[in-house]
Amino acid sequence: MLLEEAVSNDIYVIENAKFKSSADGLINGSVIGLNRNIHSYRKRTCILAEELGHYYTTVGNILDQSNGENQKQEMRARMWAYNKLIGLGGIVRAYQGGCKDLSETADYLEVTEEFLSEALQTYKNKYGTSVLFEDYEICFVPNLEVHQKL
Repeated sequence: MLLEEAVSNDIYVIENAKFKSSADGLINGSVIGLNRNIHSYRKRTCILAEELGHYYTTVGNILDQSNGENQKQEMRARMWAYNKLIGLGGIVRAYQGGCKDLSETADYLEVTEEFLSEALQTYKNKYGTSVLFEDYEICFVPNLEVHQKL
């Protein structure tokens, strides 16, 4: 799905790029490279989503993360990726699909547990301890829980 989106937006993805750095993925203009040393399909999906997030939301070279503006741009790109692959709707769909914990939810959404955990922490920072979404309350603490509102 993400590769198709890239193609439809004239973004070229090099899926087995050899990097001089240890980066998992990089973007330069409309070219995205995915490190050839990343073999997990789910991890590659998460990396591609973040790089697409950079394409849509960031400007210029933001590699220097000691710069506050670069940090903000990095978070915008990550939020784009979290919303693209997970989102509040995805959390509810996973609950409806019978997922009971973080591992099952990550499997259902086809993302890594690390990516899901980071997304949940970001959503908690944005929404607080819980948020209402459609007919559901999504609680982020102490663990992810979803409750249908009656």
